Amino acid sequence: MCGIVGYIGEQEAYPILLEGLKKLEYRGYDSAGVALLSREGLKIIKAKGEIAALEKKVGQRFPDGNTGIGHTRWATHGVPSDSNAHPHCACTEDFTVVHNGIIENYLALRLWLEEKGHHFSSETDTEVLAHLVEHYYNGDLLKTVQEAMKSVEGSFAMVAMCQSETDKLVCARKDSPLIIGVGEGENFIASDVPAIISHTRKIYILEDGEFAVVTSSSVDIFTAEDTLIKKEIREITWDAVAAEKAGYQHFMLKEIMEQPQALRETMRGRLLNGGREINLAELYLTSEEMNDISKIYIVACGTAYHAGLVGKYVMEKILRLPVDVDLASEFRYRDPLLDEKTMVIVISQSGETADTLAALRLARSRGNKVLAITNVVGSSVAREADRAFFTWAGPEIAVASTKAFLTQLLSLYLLTLYLAKARGALDEDSFECAGKALFDLPAKVEAILSREQEIEEIAGYVSKWGSTFFVGRNLDFAVAMEGALKLKEISYIHAEAYASGELKHGTLALIVEGIPVIALLTQKAVLEKSMSNIKEVKARSGYVICFAQEGAEGLQNEVDHIFYLPATEDFLTPILSVVPLQLLAYYTAVARCCSVDKPRNLAKSVTVE
Repeated sequence: MCGIVGYIGEQEAYPILLEGLKKLEYRGYDSAGVALLSREGLKIIKAKGEIAALEKKVGQRFPDGNTGIGHTRWATHGVPSDSNAHPHCACTEDFTVVHNGIIENYLALRLWLEEKGHHFSSETDTEVLAHLVEHYYNGDLLKTVQEAMKSVEGSFAMVAMCQSETDKLVCARKDSPLIIGVGEGENFIASDVPAIISHTRKIYILEDGEFAVVTSSSVDIFTAEDTLIKKEIREITWDAVAAEKAGYQHFMLKEIMEQPQALRETMRGRLLNGGREINLAELYLTSEEMNDISKIYIVACGTAYHAGLVGKYVMEKILRLPVDVDLASEFRYRDPLLDEKTMVIVISQSGETADTLAALRLARSRGNKVLAITNVVGSSVAREADRAFFTWAGPEIAVASTKAFLTQLLSLYLLTLYLAKARGALDEDSFECAGKALFDLPAKVEAILSREQEIEEIAGYVSKWGSTFFVGRNLDFAVAMEGALKLKEISYIHAEAYASGELKHGTLALIVEGIPVIALLTQKAVLEKSMSNIKEVKARSGYVICFAQEGAEGLQNEVDHIFYLPATEDFLTPILSVVPLQLLAYYTAVARCCSVDKPRNLAKSVTVE
């Protein structure tokens, strides 16, 4: 989810690269850099921090050169630093690259290259690409990149530049977006439209497995086998503001739509062979450590806390271990019972949540090992935990968390199955069945997102009310809490979540004619009991909007509106059922003309108590 920009033409490249990086800063902002082919040779300037840090480093006299590449980074491999910032060069500065994505086999490639005499100067996976290009260089940069990428496993959008071929930039793409802007006597490269829309609206969109040679006067696109491809130029009709959001009205909707890709990125290199294998060697958990766990604490705030509630249900069911979930703001004030066999998991999108960080420090002061699930490499939580599991959701701009939540859920599922395998808690058939179902979830999320108009129609009804209720049992209750939070924080409608079985204990007094009640009925084991609770609401004239798995026949006759989710294993339904609730909150807020991305009184990261 980093930002790439490239330029080749008659103008000075640096101002164009800098402008493009600023337009893409929402994609990554822990470091930035540029590389320019100037009269003095290749010049690379990089700086940790926001783009302003790069500008300060460059100063008033920017480097010359009509060809260059730039990058704004969202860290994956290696903490934010000058040396880990892109662009990366090889042993010499003859070759330099920028890259988005994750190179899954970078460690094996790095060891192989070091055996061949290459020396590395960063912790990143990207630097491997620069060395591969240098290693295979044969006088033709395109053919060299094609050869180099044959050994790369993972996702990439990359641009390579070479001192001996100053008249071209070479691009490659697999699973990460890359576009080429077409100008007059100049051409542009970017990971997203905002970077180049002020210069051109004519673009080529590279597809997976395609390579491109970009000069100031031409763009040639090839397959991996070097076959020339004829592609259609597309015309961008968005205005500059909409372009930053990829044409979406708000960042929140863009991020909701990015969730299938975020799930795939978080799975990449971890869930293998169609879900039949899980590799979390990155956590460095020994077999003894995994088998020695007697209890798990999950500590988080807000949306991350709701992910923890899902984790509790799933871990207790599969691992047969007691799991406590605590709000981080309460955890350290109640003197929790911790011993050396307790695993503490903290969850934080930003990795800077003050209460979560304080809880982590308390656990470590008691001698506990802490595992952090976070979206930000180099964050305080990631640095201070004993082990970090990164959710590759990319930057999340909207205050209301969406794709970070789904990747937190996925991380907990992966961790649970990994521990289950190590502890013998699942037989081989059950493990493979669960892994395969997990692997299929991104496509099922895509199927739900394709039906957003149905949710928009439901939102039209909900938006007219000042209060609404979310109900569910078991895992559905945890998701109901997240659905209620999303609705209240961006639409300002009072929304509460209740366990369905608790309706008789006071809540039914609040049901009036027509009031929206969002009912989650995805768990087969409690479907009949949940249905009886819904009938109690209907008997009091509540308006019931139901979300259930395909195959739950007959429910449509008992409710006012039903949305069927693609069928999956019951314990995985939270990843599916929360998506229409996110859309419901979004379209309700839009209907009420609320500030969707920046709701009142709220901040993205809560860094004070």
